[in-house]
Amino acid sequence: MRLLFLLFLPIWAISQTPHQVKFTTEKIKIDGVLDEAVWQNTPTVGEFWEYFPSDTVKAKLRTEVRITYDDKNIYVSSKCYAISKKFVILSYRRDYRAGGNDNISFIFDTFNDKTNAFLFGMNPLGVMREALLFNGATDGAFFSEFWDNKWTGNAQIYDDHWTTEMAIPFTTLRFKEGTKQWFFKSYRFDTQLNEQSSLIQIPQNQIIMNLGYSIPIEFEKPLKKPGANISIIPYLAAGSSQDFVNPKKPNNGTRLTYGADAKIAVTSGLNLDLTVNPDFSNVEADRQIINLTRFDVNFPEQRQFFLENSDLFSGFGSYLINPFLPQQGNVPAVGNQIISPFFSRQIGIAKDSTTGVGVQNRILYGARLSGKIDDNWRIGLLNAQTADDEFKGISGANFTVASVQRKVFSRSNIAAIFINKQTLRPELGRNLASFNRVGGLEYNLASADNRWQGKLYHHQSFSENQQKDAFVNGFSMMYSVLKYTFRWAHDWVGKGYDAEVGFVPRRDFLRINPTIGFSFYPRTKLVNRYSVGVALEQYNMPNIGVTDRTVGPFLSVSFQSSARMLFTINQNYTYLFSDFDALRSNNRLPVLRKGNGYTYYSASLNYFTDQRKKLWLFAQPLVGQYYNGNIVSLVGSLNYRGQPYINLAMNFTYNHINLPIGKNDVFLIGPRLDWTFSKSVFWTTFLQYNSQFENMNVNTRLQWRFAPVSDFFLVYTDNYDTFNGNSRNRSIQAKLTYWFNL
Repeated sequence: MRLLFLLFLPIWAISQTPHQVKFTTEKIKIDGVLDEAVWQNTPTVGEFWEYFPSDTVKAKLRTEVRITYDDKNIYVSSKCYAISKKFVILSYRRDYRAGGNDNISFIFDTFNDKTNAFLFGMNPLGVMREALLFNGATDGAFFSEFWDNKWTGNAQIYDDHWTTEMAIPFTTLRFKEGTKQWFFKSYRFDTQLNEQSSLIQIPQNQIIMNLGYSIPIEFEKPLKKPGANISIIPYLAAGSSQDFVNPKKPNNGTRLTYGADAKIAVTSGLNLDLTVNPDFSNVEADRQIINLTRFDVNFPEQRQFFLENSDLFSGFGSYLINPFLPQQGNVPAVGNQIISPFFSRQIGIAKDSTTGVGVQNRILYGARLSGKIDDNWRIGLLNAQTADDEFKGISGANFTVASVQRKVFSRSNIAAIFINKQTLRPELGRNLASFNRVGGLEYNLASADNRWQGKLYHHQSFSENQQKDAFVNGFSMMYSVLKYTFRWAHDWVGKGYDAEVGFVPRRDFLRINPTIGFSFYPRTKLVNRYSVGVALEQYNMPNIGVTDRTVGPFLSVSFQSSARMLFTINQNYTYLFSDFDALRSNNRLPVLRKGNGYTYYSASLNYFTDQRKKLWLFAQPLVGQYYNGNIVSLVGSLNYRGQPYINLAMNFTYNHINLPIGKNDVFLIGPRLDWTFSKSVFWTTFLQYNSQFENMNVNTRLQWRFAPVSDFFLVYTDNYDTFNGNSRNRSIQAKLTYWFNL
């Protein structure tokens, strides 16, 4: 009982004196030149502390951050001292990731909850980035760089420093009208000294963007509601597509489409997003992977309509978190949710009744109300309608999601969600239920001192053909201090749990996932930190027992060069409760038969070289046994930077699988060229050859940002059957969007 009291007792942070932010009437020219009088008269916001390579001393190179504001904007400037003019710049591409390049980031926690925040960043060339942070930003998974909004900024380079200057409209942010205090933090990556620093001291066992480490800022005058805050973003798109496999497909031929999005600030903290006939042809295609497991994986949401306050909808369920896994840096990753009652990418995807394959399904309209009601309450409401497609046997459906979140203690919350999918014409498809519903309740724990993180949840599904055990529940708890980390997580998914709008790759199992690790800080010339420990992930099914298990020791190393690695040795066990194409031959070769269990051993490495170099490598080799045979696998990405214009990456996956039933080489090669002509014109081209499906995908996209958050896109896509050389489908699309502020 005493242990439970300690777990849920709020641990209050040491009080801090707020930094005073003065109001200004001076006109500020956003050019990166800090020559306005207001900057000379505004005090800096504290001093920066080193986060890497040490976390106990002040930063070696000084960083000066200043903040001021007027009725319309909040202004931020920085003066970043350097030892030369030589900086690492990834490219002119907006929304870069911070790792391995020179940049500075500013984070505004506008509701003082240390849970949700807005991030704005800039590099020495004035390239901008923005992101949404949620769940306290305690893991790299809680960072959405796909969010886009309207603000301005610029930078300048001098002999011994570089500067940034930005104006962020209050209409871009969400906050409580009349408030005088926000939380704020800033962090900087400096490649010249290989130093990472932060405005507040952060221990290295915590991620640098963790919102628990912030300082209060106090405005001279209470913030007013920024007046009418309505944005209309219409689009016009034209294109031609041809499906050569299905030449009678209705969508073949030339099409002209139009629609619009709107963003309406109902209050200063609550936003209404609307969309009519949305078109997502400009969204970059997902990076393909070779999936050696028996279950689906999910990819992150990129569509703008679903992004703001996305944690109110998609943040429910269970996450796969490994505190010792090297952060992905600039390598794109698939989603990391174990199970979720709502996965927004299910809206706009439906199963083709003629083939059983998931295909795009047009969205007719959508409305989304989300945000803060006050300091303690957040709400999310979503409704979207998809269209019928009689050719594919797809019925239109209406999707409704409602969620509410109540802050408790210092950073924790209680949240509830309800999801309803109403199929309007179930007779169009095969075995379509007329409705599917899920309700859920969760408690999310985050202590004030960042040592404790956890979750307790229960969800229940309801459908037309209701089955027994239609539930999922789980519990996770992590305790992390500088020298050791312990995490326990388990999930129990009932056999009848059915969340059609969620991500449920498997059912009827109990999953446990304990991890314990100890960290050491030798601070040698080679190694900055290393951690050793052991991890277990195990799945049990009723009446069968253990179906999957991976257990073994690991060694995680952070080098002084900023390279990092994770080495693991695992014992694996897999029981096949259905036939499995272990050779990944697309069922052209024999399969392993159900009812058999396999124990096998493997060793793997997850390694990132120094991303400050023009040529850097991410590699994930694996060798060992695989079911009743052997495997040699290599997944990775070789990257070259020709700054600031060209980024060239060769993404690759190779698997040599040798089993008694046969052998197969499965590989995927994906060269990618990102050519940024300027801060407003970008061209991306990539190829993806997947041997498993004998498919070559070509995707090239030209983007011209001719005005803030207003773009012209030209996108060409082609898929070839590499067995016979014929094109499977081909399309070319042009799209024009413009952001109007009313």
